[in-house]
Amino acid sequence: MSTPVITLTSDFGLRDGFVAAMRAAILGILPDASIVDISHDVPPQDVAQGAFIVGTTCPRFPEGTVHVAVVDPGVGTDRRPVVLMAGGHVYVAPDNGLLTYILSAHGAGGYPQPLAREDGFGMPTRLPVPEVCSAYLLNRDAYWLAPVSRTFHGRDIFAPVAAHIASGVRPGDAGEPVDTLTYLNLLHPVREEDAIHGRVIYVDGFGNLATNLVAREMEETKVVVEIGSRRIFGLSDSYAAGGGLLAIAGSHGYLEIALTNGSAARRLRAAVGTGVTVTTAG
Repeated sequence: MSTPVITLTSDFGLRDGFVAAMRAAILGILPDASIVDISHDVPPQDVAQGAFIVGTTCPRFPEGTVHVAVVDPGVGTDRRPVVLMAGGHVYVAPDNGLLTYILSAHGAGGYPQPLAREDGFGMPTRLPVPEVCSAYLLNRDAYWLAPVSRTFHGRDIFAPVAAHIASGVRPGDAGEPVDTLTYLNLLHPVREEDAIHGRVIYVDGFGNLATNLVAREMEETKVVVEIGSRRIFGLSDSYAAGGGLLAIAGSHGYLEIALTNGSAARRLRAAVGTGVTVTTAG
C-alpha cells in the first residue's frame, strides 16, 4: 500500500484522550499514516468481545495493514505484549486472548473439534502459533516511547511499535520469536448426533446475539434453534422477515439470534455465555 494503514480497536471510549494519545504516538513516528478507528466501544476489560470485533473486521482490510488492539485488563502485569503476522496482516496486542479469532482462522485450536470441556467456555489456554503465522514478544524498547507508563501500553508500546512496523521495520526486529499465544475457548460447540450445543459469543449494539455456531453448517429450512425457553424454526432471510425472534446467518458467518425491530438480548435476558442448541427438525 502506498499509504500505510493502521487500525485501532480498544475499550477506551471517546470521553477521554486515550485514543487521541495513541493516534499522536503513531503520527509522531509515521506522519503520513492512515489511521482507521474500528471500535473504541468494546465493553471495558471484555477481551472476548474485543476478540470478536478484531477477528471479524481486521482481516477485511488490505494486506499489509497493521492492526493495534488494546483491551488490556492485565496492563502492568507479566502478561506479554506481542506482534502476530497472519494472513498478510500484522496484529499488535496484549497476549490475553484478544487474537483468538485470528489464530483460529489459521488453524489454532483445531476448530471445529472441541478444545476443552464445555464448562471451559471462555477460559484462556496457551496454544502453539499456527505454522502459517509468526509471532514475537515485544521486548526491544528502542521501538517504544519513553518513559513507559505501567498503565498505558497502548500509547507507549503498542501504538509506536505498530507505527515502526508500518514504516518498514520488520516485526522480528521489534522482539524475539515466541511459539505459543493465548487463546480463549470460545469457538468450540459441543456436538451430539442430532444436536449442537453452542453459546452466545457476542452481543452487538442492536442486541443481536452472535453464537459460536457456523451458519453455513445449518440447513436453512430444517433447523430448530433453542435459547432459554424459546424455540425458533428455520433461518430467516432478513431481520424483517421474522416478525419477532428469528435466527439468521450473520454477516460475520455465525448463526445469530435477533428480534425484529428490537433487542434479542433484552427480550431473552441473554449475554455472552448464554447457551444455544440447534437440532434438526423432524
